Amino acid sequence: MIDDESKETSEQQDDASDQGSEGSAAGPDAASGGPAGGGGASVLGPPESAPPAEEAAEAEAEAPEAEGEAVEGPAEEKAEEPGAAEAEPVTDEAPAEEPAAEKPKAEEKKRDVIPGADLEPIAVEPEERPLSAEEQARKEAEEEERAQREAELVGDAVEEEPQAASRAPAKLEGDARFLATGKRKTAIARVTLLPGSGKVEINKRTLEEFFPRPLHQTTALQPLAITGYEGNVDVRVRVHGGGISGQAGAVRHGIARALTEVDPELRGELKKRGFLTRDARAKERRKAGLKKARKRPQFSKR
Repeated sequence: MIDDESKETSEQQDDASDQGSEGSAAGPDAASGGPAGGGGASVLGPPESAPPAEEAAEAEAEAPEAEGEAVEGPAEEKAEEPGAAEAEPVTDEAPAEEPAAEKPKAEEKKRDVIPGADLEPIAVEPEERPLSAEEQARKEAEEEERAQREAELVGDAVEEEPQAASRAPAKLEGDARFLATGKRKTAIARVTLLPGSGKVEINKRTLEEFFPRPLHQTTALQPLAITGYEGNVDVRVRVHGGGISGQAGAVRHGIARALTEVDPELRGELKKRGFLTRDARAKERRKAGLKKARKRPQFSKR
């Protein structure tokens, strides 16, 4: 009995091995797509569903590879960038490019700066304008007043320094008379020069009484001081019209004209200083309809 059972089990095992070999032989044929020989539907079914499974497996295998490539790409680039920066040798090209970038800035600065702003200005001294006769007289009078005030403060007498004449004054005879007329504004002065020691009489009064201000005194005697005749002749004057300033100018004009009669060679020096020129400046007359010469009444619209 035992022998019979062992034989049956061995036969069953042989049958199972034969069936497995047949299934394995049929599988490749179904996968290759060749004609199946004598097989049933159960044998051909699984091989038909195998291709989609294999494609899915292949797609899944390809997807990670693609993802790996996509992930590795930026990483490799990032890894290459610092490596490339480190690998790049330092050359002279980079400093050469920086001045090129700075050139526009320098040009803009040059455009903003005014041409010649960095230059130092040259100080040009203005030419001194020659003073007129009135300005010169005013200056001399101011200097004289200042000297007098300083002398009063100090308590010393003022010592007048004689001005050097351009030439020696001419000698006058005892009975010589030199007459001249001077004018300024509306004042008229009739001057007479006599040989003497420098006495000045105006309308039978002394110079200090008639012209209290040193400015007018200096103005009237300017021609005598310049020519050197200040202490060599006496002056008698009759003046009328105008004001105190106009009368001083008229006296100066008359004395200068009388000196040209004494010595004609003095004409050039006196003319150069403007003492022989009739100063025609005067106040402009008032016009009808106006308040003064040119001042108009205020305009009223209503």
